[in-house]
Formats: sequence, structure tokens, C-alpha cells
Amino acid sequence: MSRHGGVRGWYGKMIGAALGVTMFAVGASLWTAQADAVHDPSPKATASASPSSAVKSVAITIAHASDKGAHGVNITIDDGPDPVWTPQVLDVLKEYGVKATFCMVGTQAQAHPDLVKKVVAAGHRLCDHTVSHDTSMDKKPFAYQSKEILDAERMITEASGGVRPMYYRAPGGAFTPESRKLAASRGMRPLGWNVDTKDFEHPGTDAIVATVQREIPNGPTVLFHDAGGDRAQTVEALRRVLPWLKEQGYSFGFPVR
Repeated sequence: MSRHGGVRGWYGKMIGAALGVTMFAVGASLWTAQADAVHDPSPKATASASPSSAVKSVAITIAHASDKGAHGVNITIDDGPDPVWTPQVLDVLKEYGVKATFCMVGTQAQAHPDLVKKVVAAGHRLCDHTVSHDTSMDKKPFAYQSKEILDAERMITEASGGVRPMYYRAPGGAFTPESRKLAASRGMRPLGWNVDTKDFEHPGTDAIVATVQREIPNGPTVLFHDAGGDRAQTVEALRRVLPWLKEQGYSFGFPVR
């Protein structure tokens, strides 16, 4: 995703509510779908007495590769959840048997916890996409970056019923060494992308599909959006791209951790 000119107007309305959040906590129960994702075959409830318990650090480098190897593809969905478009994206993913990584904005997750739970229950993974989607956050003090990341982690975890995000994607790629280190210490692998569909610009379904077909040799991680505007083109593009990728011999996986 290219930078979108600072904090998007769509997200600006969220910032006031987000700034008052200072408490940090981790939810109590772990969902079955995410238990599989962390290689624990037996789902179980867990409780966290402190923010650091049950959290294992991961690599601080920005991930692009797929856990399915050279012919793997990672579908990533940013900016939601959205009550109109996220259910439609979930339906298309289910239709083609594809699991994806949903990079959620904290205030959106907080507003739509039912959708966060649906994403997890369907076997998809969660990613921290900050509280306010500030694409200039790499120019801000680290205290600001930290609050954006940690508050969003808490919001997403609470909304999911206790499932923590496994990745951190900086809005517009606004990573810093400090933000990557913080996310990694919380068990969230910094997550990049190789194919930016630019679906947020509404280029047309044909253009979105053509971008994926042209650029997928560049790498496996493909960026789509399920919020921030009308995503009808995204939904239709996914309906065309997913079977095409299968026909080309690709398999669908998750970003490496």
C-alpha cells in the first residue's frame, strides 16, 4: 500500500475516541481457529496475569514470504472490519477455501467485535494495523507509535475474545526500527507486501485483477482492503483472482513468522 496522504479523513473521526485509551490488557480465552494457527492442536482457554505472559518474541524483519514456500500466496486484507464489506470478503474466501490475514484498525475492531470473531472462527489470522491508521506515524515520537500499536493490539484482542494479532502492518509502510522491535516483542511479526492492488483508488475490477496477474511474480503477499470506502471492486476482483491463482498452481498460506 502506498501512502495515502497522512491520516485518512475516514480515520480522522476515530482518533478522538482512540486517544483516551491507555490501559493495556490481554483477553482471557483463546479461540480454536487461532490455536491451530500457533500449532497447538488442542484448543484451550488461557488467562494472562500480565501483559507479557504467554507472549513470545518473533523476528523484527519485515515479512514478505509465505509459509507455503515458493508457490505460496498470502492474501492480506486491510483497514476493517467493516459491516458491509468484511462479510462479503469472508464469503468469497470461504467459497474458494482460502485463508487470509486481516490487518485490522483498532477502533474498527472495537466497533465490530462480532466481525472480528467471525474472522477468527473462519480460520483467518489477525494483524495489528494501529488505532488511527496514521500513515505518517514514522515521523512521530516513539511514544506515539507505541500507543498506536499497543492500544490497537489490546482493542483487537478484546474484540476477538482473547485472540491476539500475529502480525503488525504499519499504515502505508510507515515502519521504524523501534516500532518493528516493539511489535516483534509482542509476538507480532512486521508484515509487508509484494503486490499492492491499489484497490483503495477504485481503479476498476479489471485493473485490480491485472495488477495481481502482472505483479505476483514479484512476491507472494498481496494487499487488498475491506474498509475505508466502497469495496465492491475488491470483492469482485477476489472472486476472479482466487481461482486464477489456483489455476496457475499457487497455494494459499500465511506470512512467515
